[in-house]
Amino acid sequence: MLSLIPSPTIQFKPLFPSKTIKPLKPFSSKSSIQSVLQWNRKPELAGETPRVVVITSGKGGVGKTTTTANVGLSLARLGFSVVAIDADVGLRNLDLLLGLENRVNYTVVEVLNGDCRLDQALVRDKRWSNFELLCISKPRSKLPLGFGGKALTWVVEALKSRQEGSPDFILIDCPAGIDAGFITAITPANEAVLVTTPDITSLRDADRVTGLLECDGIRDIKMVVNRVRTDMIKGEDMMSVLDIQEMLGLALLGVIPEDSEVIRSTNRGYPLVLNKPPTLAGLAFEQAAWRLVEQDSMKAVMVEEEPKRRGFFSFFGG
Repeated sequence: MLSLIPSPTIQFKPLFPSKTIKPLKPFSSKSSIQSVLQWNRKPELAGETPRVVVITSGKGGVGKTTTTANVGLSLARLGFSVVAIDADVGLRNLDLLLGLENRVNYTVVEVLNGDCRLDQALVRDKRWSNFELLCISKPRSKLPLGFGGKALTWVVEALKSRQEGSPDFILIDCPAGIDAGFITAITPANEAVLVTTPDITSLRDADRVTGLLECDGIRDIKMVVNRVRTDMIKGEDMMSVLDIQEMLGLALLGVIPEDSEVIRSTNRGYPLVLNKPPTLAGLAFEQAAWRLVEQDSMKAVMVEEEPKRRGFFSFFGG
């Protein structure tokens, strides 16, 4: 007869041992996601502050504004002060994704005209007081023809020297295209986050934008691959993240899976990272924000192909 041997007891140790930090709880069926992705330390801020980051892509509709909103609020939840600038002069959308559209009374254009102060144009989020929104202009107002890179640089310098202290991060939501709006948005930035999707049109535009950023002196460029579907990658209907990284030659900041909750959160003005329980896309944005703080990157892995189904006669060599 076979004797039953009792299995040894598994002890869970904390990832980052400290006297003031409690160890992670064992996995359970109800809270497995929370226990695996539980942060038990604050990330260490790398680089000189404030860090001015432009979030761009070249192609419209790939998720730049969604990335700005979710990464910005994730940074605020980690304890860093953030100012998000919607640099789209004609078509602003960042206030809609954040649910702050009814609170934007003044813009940068009115600050430059002397109609209000800079602190009056900053909209503070009620959920996280260390997150602020700054819009360039109102959608129905006349386009400021004189607004350019020098004006946006002045705004960034004013944020650095304000009395209540400079923010840790200044995120600039870049408009689509590579025209004057793109040049304006990247002028004051020191680093860039390039958002792309696994389709050839987006990748071509991303490659073009990478060259323009490097010509402007921005060398710290990281990539976020959005709307990734592993089922299509396994079926060879979508380019893998590893192939995209080899094609563009950029450090990988995050991989955001396709998630239907993105549309719901956009319509509600409630970013994904605030959802309870968190979605897969929201968790991916939080991890991207964590890497952005520490100037870290992730490695893409090879996705195995879907195994072929074997018929009944395959067992007989058929």
